Amino acid sequence: MGETVIDGSEFFYRERGSGPVALFIHGFPLDASMWIEQLVALSDVRRCVAPDLRGFGRSDPSIRPALSMDEHADDVADLLDVLGIDLVDLVGLSMGGYVALAFAERHPERLRSLALVDTKATADSKDAKAGRDRMAAKVVAQGREAIVADLMPVLVADTASTWLEGRVRQMVTDTRVETMVAALEGMQQRPDRSSVLDEIAVPVAVIVGEQDVLIPPAEARTMAAIAGATVTVIPDAGHMSPIEQPGAVAEALREFWTA
Repeated sequence: MGETVIDGSEFFYRERGSGPVALFIHGFPLDASMWIEQLVALSDVRRCVAPDLRGFGRSDPSIRPALSMDEHADDVADLLDVLGIDLVDLVGLSMGGYVALAFAERHPERLRSLALVDTKATADSKDAKAGRDRMAAKVVAQGREAIVADLMPVLVADTASTWLEGRVRQMVTDTRVETMVAALEGMQQRPDRSSVLDEIAVPVAVIVGEQDVLIPPAEARTMAAIAGATVTVIPDAGHMSPIEQPGAVAEALREFWTA
Protein backbone atom coordinates (compact mmCIF):
# COMPACT_ATOMS: atom_id res chain seq x y z
CA MET A 1 0.00 0.00 0.00
CA GLY A 2 1.14 3.53 -0.65
CA GLU A 3 0.15 7.17 -0.90
CA THR A 4 1.38 9.96 -3.15
CA VAL A 5 0.38 13.48 -4.14
CA ILE A 6 -0.78 14.19 -7.70
CA ASP A 7 -1.90 17.65 -8.79
CA GLY A 8 -2.27 18.72 -5.16
CA SER A 9 -4.40 15.72 -4.12
CA GLU A 10 -3.33 12.69 -2.12
CA PHE A 11 -3.85 9.36 -3.84
CA PHE A 12 -3.96 5.95 -2.20
CA TYR A 13 -2.94 2.78 -4.02
CA ARG A 14 -2.54 -0.94 -3.31
CA GLU A 15 0.51 -2.84 -4.53
CA ARG A 16 1.59 -6.49 -4.64
CA GLY A 17 4.27 -8.52 -6.41
CA SER A 18 7.18 -7.69 -8.69
CA GLY A 19 8.06 -7.72 -12.37
CA PRO A 20 6.26 -6.02 -15.27
CA VAL A 21 3.56 -3.67 -13.98
CA ALA A 22 -0.17 -4.28 -14.26
CA LEU A 23 -2.44 -1.45 -13.15
CA PHE A 24 -6.05 -2.14 -12.22
CA ILE A 25 -8.74 0.57 -12.46
CA HIS A 26 -11.90 0.11 -10.41
CA GLY A 27 -15.49 0.72 -11.45
CA PHE A 28 -18.28 3.00 -10.22
CA PRO A 29 -19.06 3.53 -7.38
CA LEU A 30 -16.35 1.29 -5.96
CA ASP A 31 -12.67 1.45 -4.96
CA ALA A 32 -9.39 -0.40 -5.43
CA SER A 33 -10.31 -3.06 -2.86
CA MET A 34 -12.45 -4.73 -5.53
CA TRP A 35 -9.20 -6.05 -7.06
CA ILE A 36 -7.71 -7.61 -3.90
CA GLU A 37 -8.04 -11.19 -5.13
CA GLN A 38 -6.40 -10.42 -8.48
CA LEU A 39 -3.53 -8.53 -6.83
CA VAL A 40 -2.79 -11.57 -4.68
CA ALA A 41 -3.33 -14.20 -7.38
CA LEU A 42 -1.22 -12.45 -10.02
CA SER A 43 1.60 -11.12 -7.85
CA ASP A 44 3.87 -13.94 -9.06
CA VAL A 45 3.77 -12.69 -12.65
CA ARG A 46 3.22 -8.93 -12.28
CA ARG A 47 3.84 -5.98 -10.02
CA CYS A 48 0.15 -5.29 -9.46
CA VAL A 49 -0.95 -1.72 -8.65
CA ALA A 50 -4.54 -0.65 -7.95
CA PRO A 51 -5.25 3.02 -7.15
CA ASP A 52 -8.31 4.61 -5.64
CA LEU A 53 -9.26 7.08 -8.37
CA ARG A 54 -9.59 10.78 -7.61
CA GLY A 55 -12.34 11.27 -5.02
CA PHE A 56 -12.85 7.52 -4.43
CA GLY A 57 -11.87 5.22 -1.59
CA ARG A 58 -9.03 6.50 0.56
CA SER A 59 -7.86 9.09 -1.96
CA ASP A 60 -8.60 12.73 -1.20
CA PRO A 61 -12.12 14.05 -1.79
CA SER A 62 -12.56 15.84 -5.10
CA ILE A 63 -13.73 19.44 -5.13
CA ARG A 64 -14.66 19.30 -8.82
CA PRO A 65 -18.30 19.04 -9.99
CA ALA A 66 -17.36 16.64 -12.79
CA LEU A 67 -14.72 13.92 -12.84
CA SER A 68 -13.94 13.22 -16.48
CA MET A 69 -12.53 9.98 -17.82
CA ASP A 70 -9.70 12.02 -19.38
CA GLU A 71 -8.78 13.48 -15.98
CA HIS A 72 -8.72 10.03 -14.40
CA ALA A 73 -6.55 8.77 -17.27
CA ASP A 74 -4.07 11.59 -16.76
CA ASP A 75 -4.01 10.86 -13.02
CA VAL A 76 -3.08 7.27 -13.86
CA ALA A 77 -0.26 8.51 -16.11
CA ASP A 78 0.97 10.81 -13.34
CA LEU A 79 0.90 7.92 -10.85
CA LEU A 80 3.03 5.85 -13.23
CA ASP A 81 5.50 8.75 -13.37
CA VAL A 82 5.67 8.90 -9.57
CA LEU A 83 6.27 5.15 -9.38
CA GLY A 84 8.89 5.24 -12.13
CA ILE A 85 6.89 3.06 -14.51
CA ASP A 86 7.13 3.42 -18.28
CA LEU A 87 4.96 0.61 -19.66
CA VAL A 88 1.86 -0.94 -18.14
CA ASP A 89 -0.62 -3.76 -18.64
CA LEU A 90 -3.84 -1.81 -18.02
CA VAL A 91 -6.97 -3.48 -16.68
CA GLY A 92 -10.25 -1.59 -16.25
CA LEU A 93 -13.71 -2.63 -15.08
CA SER A 94 -16.85 -0.74 -16.21
CA MET A 95 -16.06 2.95 -15.52
CA GLY A 96 -12.46 1.80 -15.14
CA GLY A 97 -12.68 0.56 -18.72
CA TYR A 98 -13.80 4.02 -19.85
CA VAL A 99 -10.74 5.41 -18.08
CA ALA A 100 -8.50 2.76 -19.65
CA LEU A 101 -9.74 3.66 -23.14
CA ALA A 102 -9.13 7.34 -22.42
CA PHE A 103 -5.61 6.38 -21.32
CA ALA A 104 -5.11 4.38 -24.52
CA GLU A 105 -6.09 7.44 -26.55
CA ARG A 106 -4.08 10.00 -24.56
CA HIS A 107 -1.02 7.92 -23.58
CA PRO A 108 -0.73 5.09 -26.15
CA GLU A 109 3.06 4.93 -25.87
CA ARG A 110 2.74 3.72 -22.27
CA LEU A 111 0.55 0.69 -22.96
CA ARG A 112 1.92 -2.84 -23.14
CA SER A 113 -1.54 -4.43 -23.22
CA LEU A 114 -5.16 -3.56 -22.44
CA ALA A 115 -7.79 -5.68 -20.68
CA LEU A 116 -11.37 -4.39 -20.75
CA VAL A 117 -13.60 -6.04 -18.16
CA ASP A 118 -17.40 -5.67 -18.22
CA THR A 119 -17.17 -2.36 -20.06
CA LYS A 120 -17.83 -0.78 -23.45
CA ALA A 121 -16.31 1.75 -25.85
CA THR A 122 -19.47 3.55 -26.94
CA ALA A 123 -20.84 6.74 -25.39
CA ASP A 124 -24.01 6.95 -23.32
CA SER A 125 -27.29 6.93 -25.17
CA LYS A 126 -29.85 9.67 -24.52
CA ASP A 127 -31.71 7.33 -22.15
CA ALA A 128 -28.50 6.37 -20.34
CA LYS A 129 -27.62 10.02 -19.81
CA ALA A 130 -31.07 10.69 -18.38
CA GLY A 131 -30.63 7.69 -16.08
CA ARG A 132 -27.37 9.10 -14.74
CA ASP A 133 -29.11 12.42 -14.05
CA ARG A 134 -31.84 10.59 -12.11
CA MET A 135 -29.27 8.64 -10.10
CA ALA A 136 -27.35 11.80 -9.22
CA ALA A 137 -30.54 13.52 -8.05
CA LYS A 138 -31.59 10.47 -6.06
CA VAL A 139 -28.31 10.01 -4.21
CA VAL A 140 -28.28 13.69 -3.24
CA ALA A 141 -31.91 13.68 -2.09
CA GLN A 142 -32.06 10.25 -0.46
CA GLY A 143 -28.48 9.17 0.24
CA ARG A 144 -26.28 6.29 -0.85
CA GLU A 145 -28.48 3.53 0.54
CA ALA A 146 -31.25 4.65 -1.81
CA ILE A 147 -29.26 3.78 -4.91
CA VAL A 148 -27.92 0.47 -3.58
CA ALA A 149 -31.33 -1.08 -4.14
CA ASP A 150 -31.24 0.13 -7.76
CA LEU A 151 -27.66 -0.95 -8.41
CA MET A 152 -27.47 -4.38 -6.79
CA PRO A 153 -29.73 -6.22 -9.28
CA VAL A 154 -27.64 -4.99 -12.22
CA LEU A 155 -24.19 -5.26 -10.64
CA VAL A 156 -24.16 -8.91 -9.57
CA ALA A 157 -25.68 -12.14 -10.87
CA ASP A 158 -28.82 -13.63 -9.37
CA THR A 159 -26.70 -16.39 -7.87
CA ALA A 160 -24.48 -13.98 -5.88
CA SER A 161 -24.06 -14.88 -2.22
CA THR A 162 -25.24 -12.70 0.63
CA TRP A 163 -21.60 -12.11 1.60
CA LEU A 164 -20.72 -10.96 -1.92
CA GLU A 165 -23.69 -8.60 -2.03
CA GLY A 166 -22.57 -7.26 1.35
CA ARG A 167 -19.10 -6.56 0.03
CA VAL A 168 -20.40 -4.63 -2.97
CA ARG A 169 -22.93 -2.75 -0.81
CA GLN A 170 -20.16 -1.66 1.56
CA MET A 171 -18.04 -0.23 -1.25
CA VAL A 172 -21.02 1.66 -2.65
CA THR A 173 -22.05 3.13 0.69
CA ASP A 174 -18.44 4.09 1.48
CA THR A 175 -18.22 6.25 -1.66
CA ARG A 176 -18.77 9.96 -1.11
CA VAL A 177 -22.02 11.42 -2.43
CA GLU A 178 -20.24 14.31 -4.16
CA THR A 179 -17.89 11.83 -5.84
CA MET A 180 -20.83 9.83 -7.16
CA VAL A 181 -22.41 12.97 -8.62
CA ALA A 182 -19.15 14.13 -10.20
CA ALA A 183 -18.40 10.66 -11.61
CA LEU A 184 -21.89 10.31 -13.07
CA GLU A 185 -21.39 13.66 -14.82
CA GLY A 186 -18.00 12.55 -16.12
CA MET A 187 -19.33 9.26 -17.47
CA GLN A 188 -22.24 11.06 -19.09
CA GLN A 189 -19.87 13.40 -20.93
CA ARG A 190 -17.46 10.75 -22.22
CA PRO A 191 -17.17 10.38 -26.02
CA ASP A 192 -17.51 7.26 -28.13
CA ARG A 193 -14.05 5.66 -28.18
CA SER A 194 -14.72 2.82 -30.62
CA SER A 195 -12.13 4.40 -32.94
CA VAL A 196 -9.50 3.95 -30.22
CA LEU A 197 -10.12 0.21 -30.35
CA ASP A 198 -9.81 0.27 -34.12
CA GLU A 199 -6.42 1.99 -33.94
CA ILE A 200 -4.90 0.36 -30.87
CA ALA A 201 -1.50 -1.24 -31.51
CA VAL A 202 -1.17 -3.50 -28.44
CA PRO A 203 -2.85 -6.78 -27.50
CA VAL A 204 -6.39 -6.38 -26.16
CA ALA A 205 -8.47 -8.77 -24.06
CA VAL A 206 -12.19 -8.46 -23.40
CA ILE A 207 -13.58 -10.18 -20.29
CA VAL A 208 -17.30 -10.22 -19.49
CA GLY A 209 -19.62 -11.88 -17.02
CA GLU A 210 -21.97 -14.41 -18.58
CA GLN A 211 -24.91 -12.79 -16.77
CA ASP A 212 -23.87 -9.14 -17.18
CA VAL A 213 -27.13 -7.28 -17.90
CA LEU A 214 -25.48 -3.89 -18.28
CA ILE A 215 -22.97 -4.99 -20.93
CA PRO A 216 -24.04 -8.41 -22.21
CA PRO A 217 -21.54 -10.81 -23.80
CA ALA A 218 -22.93 -10.03 -27.27
CA GLU A 219 -21.99 -6.35 -26.85
CA ALA A 220 -18.57 -7.31 -25.48
CA ARG A 221 -17.95 -9.51 -28.54
CA THR A 222 -18.80 -6.60 -30.83
CA MET A 223 -16.23 -4.45 -29.06
CA ALA A 224 -13.66 -7.23 -29.24
CA ALA A 225 -14.21 -7.63 -32.98
CA ILE A 226 -13.27 -3.97 -33.54
CA ALA A 227 -10.00 -4.41 -31.63
CA GLY A 228 -9.18 -7.91 -32.86
CA ALA A 229 -9.29 -8.92 -29.20
CA THR A 230 -9.64 -12.19 -27.38
CA VAL A 231 -12.94 -12.68 -25.51
CA THR A 232 -13.41 -14.56 -22.25
CA VAL A 233 -16.93 -15.06 -20.89
CA ILE A 234 -16.93 -15.72 -17.14
CA PRO A 235 -19.62 -18.21 -16.05
CA ASP A 236 -21.85 -17.46 -13.05
CA ALA A 237 -20.90 -13.78 -13.01
CA GLY A 238 -22.67 -10.51 -13.67
CA HIS A 239 -21.20 -7.02 -14.08
CA MET A 240 -18.80 -7.48 -11.13
CA SER A 241 -17.00 -10.53 -12.51
CA PRO A 242 -13.66 -9.85 -10.71
CA ILE A 243 -15.50 -9.97 -7.39
CA GLU A 244 -18.03 -12.67 -8.27
CA GLN A 245 -15.53 -15.06 -9.87
CA PRO A 246 -12.10 -13.72 -8.89
CA GLY A 247 -10.18 -16.88 -9.72
CA ALA A 248 -11.58 -17.13 -13.24
CA VAL A 249 -10.82 -13.48 -13.99
CA ALA A 250 -7.29 -13.81 -12.61
CA GLU A 251 -6.69 -16.90 -14.73
CA ALA A 252 -8.00 -15.12 -17.84
CA LEU A 253 -5.56 -12.26 -17.24
CA ARG A 254 -2.68 -14.64 -16.56
CA GLU A 255 -3.32 -16.49 -19.84
CA PHE A 256 -3.62 -13.19 -21.71
CA TRP A 257 -0.33 -11.85 -20.38
CA THR A 258 1.61 -15.06 -20.90
CA ALA A 259 0.16 -16.00 -24.30
